[in-house]
Amino acid sequence: MKICGPKYALCGLVLSVWGVFQLLLMGIFFYTKSVALIEDIPFTEEFEDATSFYAAADRGYKQNAYNCWIAACIYVLTFLFSGHQFYINSRSSLSV
Repeated sequence: MKICGPKYALCGLVLSVWGVFQLLLMGIFFYTKSVALIEDIPFTEEFEDATSFYAAADRGYKQNAYNCWIAACIYVLTFLFSGHQFYINSRSSLSV
């Protein structure tokens, strides 16, 4: 079933590939606790000591890594949909 045109499908393919690579790398960097990403960790409380800060930072890094990997999986689904649409459009243009 043809839902979008060939240019839109190609754009979806390119953006999906970019999104998958970017989010996989960001997930890896969050999982390894990259210091450059500390500003993206949501802290909503004041900390009494360093131990509680490190525990909250570890939870935040891990949660952000999982969120990035889930979003990368959604981009994989978008890639598959765009690839299917690109195939349908290229097949229908050859038969005309």
